[in-house]
Amino acid sequence: MLTSPLAPYLLWAKTRQAAAIDLAGSNLLACTLDDLPGAREAADIVAANDNGFAPLVSAIAAHYGTSVDRVATAAGCSGANFVTVAALVGADDHVLVERPGYDPLPAACRLMGATVEFFDRRHENRYRIDLDALSKRVISSTRLIIVSTPHNPSGMELSRDTLVALGSLADRVGAHVLVDEVYLDAASLARGEAPTAASAARLAGPFVVTNSLTKSYGLAGLRSGWMLAPPAIAERLRRTRDVVDNLASAPADRLAAFAFTRMRPLAERTRSLLAANLDRAKRFLSLHPQLQIAVLPTASVIFPRLAGTDDAEPFVQHLVSRHGVAVAPGRFFDSPSHFRISVAGRTETLEAGLERIGKALAEI
Repeated sequence: MLTSPLAPYLLWAKTRQAAAIDLAGSNLLACTLDDLPGAREAADIVAANDNGFAPLVSAIAAHYGTSVDRVATAAGCSGANFVTVAALVGADDHVLVERPGYDPLPAACRLMGATVEFFDRRHENRYRIDLDALSKRVISSTRLIIVSTPHNPSGMELSRDTLVALGSLADRVGAHVLVDEVYLDAASLARGEAPTAASAARLAGPFVVTNSLTKSYGLAGLRSGWMLAPPAIAERLRRTRDVVDNLASAPADRLAAFAFTRMRPLAERTRSLLAANLDRAKRFLSLHPQLQIAVLPTASVIFPRLAGTDDAEPFVQHLVSRHGVAVAPGRFFDSPSHFRISVAGRTETLEAGLERIGKALAEI
C-alpha cells in the first residue's frame, strides 16, 4: 500500500490551486486545430500501429536524420522515460539520477526495484555536471545514468563534450544514458537552430534519447513521445512497451504523423513565441537582482533563487494568494530557495505574470 506519493511534484501539479496567471506548468502554448489545417481530415480511429505507426516512425527518424530501426514510440516523453527505465533497469540495479530533477524519473527506477543514487547539479556550478565526482560513483551494478538537457528545472543545456563523457562512463560498466530532451527542440528553435542539432541522438554510444511533441510544439493532447536508441535497444524498448501499454491511440498516432508534415509552421510558431518570451524574461531578471539566476534562460523554464532566504515557499504562496500567479515551488526539485517559472505560454500572460512577480518582490 502506498503511504506517500511516488511523484510529489506531479501530484501537486494535478491538484494545485488554480491561479489567474499560471506560470507553473511548462508545456508550450497549446495548439488548436486551427494551427493544424487539415488535421480533421487526417484523423481516423484505426491505424496499423502494433510496432508504431509507420508514417509516424518514419517522420521521427527523418526529424533526426536517422534510421527507423532506431525509433520506438511511447505515450509522451513521460511514457518514453518509463518504458526506457522498465527495459533497462531491474531489481537491485544501481541508477544515477541528476538532482534537482523531474521526480517521476527516480520514482520509475524505484518501481523497478532499483537503488537510486543522486548526483547534484548545483546552482553555484551553473548546473553543470561534475564528471570527476560522477565517475567515482559509477559502479559495476550501475545500469543507467539519467540526465535532462535542457535541464529540468534550470534550463541549462549539456555540451556535446559532457554527453560524450557520460557515454564513456556508462560504457565502462555496460550501462546506458537516458537523455530526456523534451525541452531541447524549443531551445534550439529559439536560437534559430535546427531543432535536433544538439541532440544526443546524433552521438554514437549507449544513449537512449526521449522526447515528444508536447513541450516544444504545443501538442500535449496527442501524448506522442518517442525514444531513439541503438537498433537492438530500440527493439527491446518496443517489446517492453508490449507489457506497459501495448500500443498507442490510433487517432493520436495519425494526428502526430500529420503534425510532422506541418513541422515547418509549427517550428516557426515555437521560435517566434519563445524568442519574444525569452527576451521579456531576460529583461525582467535584469531588473530584479533579488532573483539570482545561474543560467540565462534559453529554454521554456527558468529557475531563480530568491536571495536572502533558504525557503522561497512563503513567497510562492504569497504570489498565488495575493497576486494570482502560480509558479512551481523549488521544494519539488530539492531546491527550496528556488522556484520555477514557465515562459512557454502567451506573451501577454507572461508579461502580466512577471509584472505581478515584480510587485510581490517589492513587498518583501
